[in-house]
Amino acid sequence: MTKMAFREFGVIALFAAMMLLSLPLVAGFFGAWHPAFDSFAHFRVHLAVLMMLVALPLLMTSFRWQALAALAFGLAALSTTTASLGIGPVHAAFEPRTTDRPVYKMLQMNLRFDNATPEKVLSLVGRVQPDVITLEEVSNMWSGKLEPLFARYPYRNFCSSPTGLFGVAVLSRRPFAEGTEPQCFDKRAMALAKVDFGGRTADVAALHLGWPWPLEQSHQIDELTGPLATIDRNAILGGDFNATPWSAAVARVAKAGGLKLMPPPGRTWLERSLPEFLRFAGLTIDHVMAKGDVVVHSVQMGEYAGSDHRPLLVEFSFRDSATNPEDSETQTVSRAIPTAENG
Repeated sequence: MTKMAFREFGVIALFAAMMLLSLPLVAGFFGAWHPAFDSFAHFRVHLAVLMMLVALPLLMTSFRWQALAALAFGLAALSTTTASLGIGPVHAAFEPRTTDRPVYKMLQMNLRFDNATPEKVLSLVGRVQPDVITLEEVSNMWSGKLEPLFARYPYRNFCSSPTGLFGVAVLSRRPFAEGTEPQCFDKRAMALAKVDFGGRTADVAALHLGWPWPLEQSHQIDELTGPLATIDRNAILGGDFNATPWSAAVARVAKAGGLKLMPPPGRTWLERSLPEFLRFAGLTIDHVMAKGDVVVHSVQMGEYAGSDHRPLLVEFSFRDSATNPEDSETQTVSRAIPTAENG
């Protein structure tokens, strides 16, 4: 093969790679049509960046116009992800704290079912001292490891999975509301408890969705649509969605529960074998949602605690019902009940 022929072959190969990368990138925008397309949406940033990198050398070839179109499309695709990451307009803007309302803390964390350093989780809880905790991948291993927290968090809803690996849980220092029982849904994919925050009650939910199509994620959302619709008008939900904030999967959960997605602080998941400086290549799949009088002031990424997911530290308070015209009905004030655990 001559040098000229080798160069032409290289240009054609780059062009073919650029076009191949554009196909799943385009498909990801049609996630609402079929969950197979939504699976590509989770990698929108990666696909767009790779396509643009391949397009750059083509600017010096006869495919320059196609390369320019690919660069423009890549930038447009990236722009659809910035709002979900707290850059520019966001799904639900954080509201500033006020001095006249108590501020509560929530810790959202995927524990990792085989976490080799559970003491880091206990240490994190001790430093943050959240009012409520939402947990995923609460495996059988964790049943004993979490016991040191039980004295401080006497109100608990553990929903163990059939496999014993991927349970969910809600832990609270605040009492569960009088006359209510914590619940588990869809083979223990969601734990729900109504918590009394000093006279204001709100549902606190922990959610763990499975992997995207062709696995069970879409079916899980179908099964959870009914339970999500029953969530109280005041609620806060934390979970590992295994889905990015711009995906149809996250939008379906928000719509089913009448919830608003809070802008995430960054990439929360990274393969544990990779160094932390590569977190920019991770995935944003851990989220916080809220609705009603629950006002979220901040969502920050917590420090590494032995899981492949970074925890989320959330601060929130309650809006006065009179100032929220969408929620004008009278709120039922509930009191505490003893510890409840569902296995």
